[in-house]
Amino acid sequence: MAEATVETTNTTESETLLEVNNLVKHFPIQKGFLKRTVGSVRAVDDVSFSVTQGKTLGLVGESGCGKTTTSRCILRAIDPTSGQILFRKEDGETVDVSTMPYQPLRDLRRDMQMIFQDPYGSLNPRMSLFDIVGEPLLVHGMKSSSERADRVAELLRLVGLRPEYMRRFPHAFSGGERQRIGIARALALNPRLVVADEPVSALDVSVQAQVINLLQEIQESLNLTYLFVAHDLSVVRHIADEVAVMYVGKIVELGDTEKIFANPKHPYTSALLSSVPIPDPSVRQDRIILQGEVANPANPPSGCYFHPRCEYATDQCKTEEPQLELIDEGRWVSCHRAKDLDLTGLSAKI
Repeated sequence: MAEATVETTNTTESETLLEVNNLVKHFPIQKGFLKRTVGSVRAVDDVSFSVTQGKTLGLVGESGCGKTTTSRCILRAIDPTSGQILFRKEDGETVDVSTMPYQPLRDLRRDMQMIFQDPYGSLNPRMSLFDIVGEPLLVHGMKSSSERADRVAELLRLVGLRPEYMRRFPHAFSGGERQRIGIARALALNPRLVVADEPVSALDVSVQAQVINLLQEIQESLNLTYLFVAHDLSVVRHIADEVAVMYVGKIVELGDTEKIFANPKHPYTSALLSSVPIPDPSVRQDRIILQGEVANPANPPSGCYFHPRCEYATDQCKTEEPQLELIDEGRWVSCHRAKDLDLTGLSAKI
């Protein structure tokens, strides 16, 4: 398959680094002895967004909404069913990651790396830090052991670990330190895009703050671009410039972080924000309790996927699927009543 390219000119730091258009990932449902396909799970269902160079996009939603599947499709860890994943290379050329053959994609791995959720399961317990962090360097052509050792030492210092630790094994480190090792590994090849898949959800709260601050410092010093996958909205508000809210494989709201937190336009976003703890015992928190169950991605309801749980749903919501539309500057919402509703955000409570 030929590599799809789109020529670009006048490259600037404020340009879009990643653009996802109509991304779809369906997993087949197979039954019987012959494994006939009888349906599909719509894990990612027509998702579109873009990420600006040097900025952070937070991808949020309930567990199972398709956040991680979306991130893995972007890196081609799994192949998407359809859609475009356009990535701007350092020379200004834009390539479609979804259609790239193996060798060009392997070369592109330098520019796109991932930080995994589980700092315990993502590190090989039989490999030392030198082998773990230095493996990407070896795979991409750095054969000299001394050169790799120098680079690993530099990376360990960058993430706040001592270089003499490189001969130790993962079991000798705490959860926060292991995640720092994972970050060092992701940075080994000087990537331009880092996909962080819930990088602090498995850590203690005190350690979470340290890792988030580290990620921000590294982003500022290296001009990195983050796709930050999370379900903790407090963390997302702290680190993300823009937020995309997902529900059952679809993006329901996308825009500037502070605008969405202060004035959500989709009922699902408002319900998520109502669950964010407020660190003030004198403030009464009015939780929005959604009724019913999350829609089945293998058999989603007609119309808006959220309508069985939405108190504002109309007959149009039950029959006509809403499209992601621009309702004001930088704000995209998939809701028929987005312009009519006056929903509660966080600014009214804090």
